Amino acid sequence: MSKESNGYKTSIFKTKDGANYLLPFMVVTLCFALWGFANDITNPMVKSFSKIFRMSVTDGTLVQVAFYGGYFAMAFPAAMFIRRYSYKTGILIGLGLYAFGALMFIPSAYNGSYYPFLLSYFIITCGLSFLETSANPFILSMGEKESATRRLNLAQAFNPIGSLLGMFVAMNFIQAKLNPMSSAERYKLNETDFEALKHHDLSVLSKPYIIIGIILIVVFIIILLVKIPKKQNKEDKLSLSFKASIKRLTKNKTYREGVVAQFFYVGAQITCWTFIIQYGTQVFMQEGLTEQAAEIYSQKLNIVAMLMFCCSRFINTYLMKFFKPTKMLIFFSICAIILLLPTIFVGGRAGIYSLVAVSVCMSLMFPTIYALALGNIEKDTEIGSAGLIMAILGGSLLPALQAVIIDSKGLLGISSMNISFVIPMICFVVVMIFGIRTTKRIKN
Repeated sequence: MSKESNGYKTSIFKTKDGANYLLPFMVVTLCFALWGFANDITNPMVKSFSKIFRMSVTDGTLVQVAFYGGYFAMAFPAAMFIRRYSYKTGILIGLGLYAFGALMFIPSAYNGSYYPFLLSYFIITCGLSFLETSANPFILSMGEKESATRRLNLAQAFNPIGSLLGMFVAMNFIQAKLNPMSSAERYKLNETDFEALKHHDLSVLSKPYIIIGIILIVVFIIILLVKIPKKQNKEDKLSLSFKASIKRLTKNKTYREGVVAQFFYVGAQITCWTFIIQYGTQVFMQEGLTEQAAEIYSQKLNIVAMLMFCCSRFINTYLMKFFKPTKMLIFFSICAIILLLPTIFVGGRAGIYSLVAVSVCMSLMFPTIYALALGNIEKDTEIGSAGLIMAILGGSLLPALQAVIIDSKGLLGISSMNISFVIPMICFVVVMIFGIRTTKRIKN
């Protein structure tokens, strides 16, 4: 029976020697949902922390700097650890750090200052760096090379399910339960009343992180008990030089350009999802809603965006049976650029709805760039994966750059909020160029 007629279970989970990786795939894919939850409960926190601590948007984006900085800092150490031990061990270390960072919200809330929370986020993403550096290449290896891109897209399709849960929790158990006092009203409070309000809101914000920390401990135990085959040949991996791996990778054009494309893609994703709250809040307050009502309605649209992202990932995984991933990457990059035009130049409901629709275009980008970049790498998978995870730093730096634009004055009659979305537009241009260059390289 052919791969196509045999369906997913045999075409993308089995190797030629008959090994079946369906159960390990299911267990590892659970981690994709868990880091999706962390990513998307965090995006709305930029706005929440800005209100709680009476900060500017730029100061609030330090949440993203700390969060995505952990990916950058831990990626190579995680890769070297995984090379020495195994993917499963890397996943367990990742879950442990993730749980520890989440439970750190208890002393952070008690302390009552901003910076312990930033440390907690940094520890969480040190764990996520281990998880992603382990799980992504492990999924690629669970079957034949020809189906690797589809297999990673399928696993990544469960990531937005966790993201949706994170958004739902952020909206219903954090944003809706914070004191409804507006940012302007908070600035008028005396110090005693401000401290009491801050203590209440930090307690509300921390509870979901504490609960996920407990859940992570349970997941840690489950994965510890499940038998997951080791894909690495330890002796071969230990004999490889880190320096030699870096040298080979930097000479690989597709990999090198893939890291750049991933940096800009993640930056685009995080800017679109982080500032959809601020953009929508501005639109709906102009229509007469209170600040809190506008924030909650904007978060509902953010959830709609994630639902579209999630559904699109499953659809695109299927479509890759018929269309080349590079061609799909180019097509959706162009669509994203077009959709951002109303967000920048029209504004209002047209702008916010267009921004929501960008999520459909983003759905296949991360796993497709990842798989294409690692497509012809054999010995250096862990180090190559680490480079692509380090590229997630784009989610730290580019939102901060966009926040600086938001806090500035507008340009040519366009509001600073609207014009700031030039940043993700440029990012999608970079992704499009990567798709075009990779298509030409594959043909040649």
